Amino acid sequence: MIDYSKYITVEPGKRSGQPCIRGLRITIYDVLGYLAAGDSEEEVLSHFPMLTREDILASLAYAADEENRIMRIAS
Repeated sequence: MIDYSKYITVEPGKRSGQPCIRGLRITIYDVLGYLAAGDSEEEVLSHFPMLTREDILASLAYAADEENRIMRIAS
């Protein structure tokens, strides 16, 4: 799995502190929303030309870790 810490930033004054990609104003939720709607990786990159494939993979890795963290807390 990709080390998302190189790609995901959280800044309190940017996008209400949501996790963003490389300090940009694009949140991981923006990326995941497009993927969940059925867009391909190539389509996401066309919506956000400043992103890379690694940014998309980092978003997925971050989301997977968050889900795992939540499940550990809940159990």
